[in-house]
Amino acid sequence: MGVPERLAARMSIAEQHEYLRATFSRRTMIRGGAVTLGAVAGGAFVPGAAARAAVPTRPAGSAAAAVDGSLVAPFGRHLAWGNDPRTEVTVSWQVPVAVKKPFIRIGAHPWDLSRRIEAEVRTLYTPAGVGASGDHTQYYLHAALTRLRPGRTYYYGVGHQGFDPAQPHLAGTLGTFTTAPAHKAPFTFTAFGDEGVGYHGLANNALILGQNPAFHLHAGDIAYGDPSGAGKTTDTGFDARTWDQFLHQTESVAKQVPWMPAYGNHDMEAWYSPNGYGGEEARWNLPDNGPDRKNLPGVYSFVYGNTAVISLDANDISFEIPANLGISGGTQTKWLEGQLKKFRAAKDVDFIVVFFHHCAYCTSTAHASEGGVRQEWVPLFEKYTVDLVINGHNHQYERTDVIKAGEVAKKLPIGGTAYPETDGVVYVTAGAAGRSLYAFSAPDSYEGHEHETDSVASFVNTKEGKVDETVAWSRVRYLDYSFLRVDVTPAPKGRQTTLKVSGIAETGDRIDHFTVSRTAK
Repeated sequence: MGVPERLAARMSIAEQHEYLRATFSRRTMIRGGAVTLGAVAGGAFVPGAAARAAVPTRPAGSAAAAVDGSLVAPFGRHLAWGNDPRTEVTVSWQVPVAVKKPFIRIGAHPWDLSRRIEAEVRTLYTPAGVGASGDHTQYYLHAALTRLRPGRTYYYGVGHQGFDPAQPHLAGTLGTFTTAPAHKAPFTFTAFGDEGVGYHGLANNALILGQNPAFHLHAGDIAYGDPSGAGKTTDTGFDARTWDQFLHQTESVAKQVPWMPAYGNHDMEAWYSPNGYGGEEARWNLPDNGPDRKNLPGVYSFVYGNTAVISLDANDISFEIPANLGISGGTQTKWLEGQLKKFRAAKDVDFIVVFFHHCAYCTSTAHASEGGVRQEWVPLFEKYTVDLVINGHNHQYERTDVIKAGEVAKKLPIGGTAYPETDGVVYVTAGAAGRSLYAFSAPDSYEGHEHETDSVASFVNTKEGKVDETVAWSRVRYLDYSFLRVDVTPAPKGRQTTLKVSGIAETGDRIDHFTVSRTAK
């Protein structure tokens, strides 16, 4: 049971949650449709008083006492940077049932895991009546590691009472990670959006692991637990168990490569907390340096080497899918400008990469371009000469020419070079990670199969609805599964430092490549 459809159509997620809170506070028992988070086994995660009032927490009972920990294996390990990738990493994982005294072991060698740190447990309870989930409790565990050494590879193992990764027969469960270096050095990162669960996501993950990236960016629409994606309690088909499958699927990469997500429309799970992100807060432990942790937990930044990365939440400014429209009250955009100004002035930062879900510029026949992004953020990208913008949302690969003020400032052919200090900004839609593909109105045009088109018919989502447009900036279009690889090469002060960007198909073939170059500080 959720918000009546006639009301949900004109309510934000927060308004729907308040409706449910008021409704359920007058009842003595749940009849379905609301979710909460609660304490278990030495940890707690509760998103706020309103969420606590919505529905009583499911009692943990004696589950932890009844289960033999030696029979429970952790799964779904995934890493994330802290605020400083040189010294901070969070290791997260799941267990299928409640366990006692969860912990992580860490050391510089696989035979030396003497350092043992207690883990935080966040439980996510989804009662029967919420989509197809049934009555389901998920246990997410997190260990935030600080005061690490830059450029160092660490070994770790996760466990609990009865399951100690330091035991010889569990050595195969160990993982590794490497912190960011203290000084500028070449590195690679990868990116995509819209993965979900399935063969194509699995195939892309295998290729990504082969790139040996320092980190991976996921530009929203992560697991598709909510396949409807409208951010409403009336969405159909929601299944919290999809996340169990997703985290298992991505573990081969995410257990050793920090997996850094931004949140898309399918990540607004309206049953969890007023903003729909309560489930995400249970699953992820991301940098906490954003402008509003309560409403925008997926907004943050970090610096790796000479490159600053900014994750934004475009649900806050989306006209197309307005469930969370205006949730930050403008604070996200103000924060963004502050970050851009700070990074442009920083002596050790050359490049700024911004990633988020909804596309600034795309010609897909499904979602195309988001007018809210063009209105709020594109002027800032141009003002501070952002080097690369990565989006998802549209399930295909598309790359623009260099754009300034909505027009082509410079054609950027495959293999070409952009100079953002003078030219403008390049936008890449990398939304073909695994979900079903969309379509283009113009022919595909990619490396080895170029079909240059002077103009492409498309549309932009505005406050008043869809507005048709004909554009000249669509340079590369590839309608199949793919991801993005970015190779960063620093240079001495005054020389040209580069981002070499490649589109890689699920087949392993390169479908696009171009270079972004600027003068090193």
